[in-house]
Amino acid sequence: MARQSISFTKPNDEWLKNQVNSNEYSSKSELVNDLIRQARKQQVQIDWIKAKLEKAENSGFTSDTKEDILKQSKELLNG
Repeated sequence: MARQSISFTKPNDEWLKNQVNSNEYSSKSELVNDLIRQARKQQVQIDWIKAKLEKAENSGFTSDTKEDILKQSKELLNG
């Protein structure tokens, strides 16, 4: 695993410490990696929604109902 040196603002460092101290995570590294995984997963969903919106804008209409789009979005998010 690649090692990095990063700096945190005091409030962010305190929050990280509190998460580790509450046994939510075993280390700051584990927590930061989890946050990055979550952000990457969210970006996949954002990109999917953006592509759907662009397709709809370019075609003028979509045959998917809002329920269909919501269901597809949730399925993507829950992977």
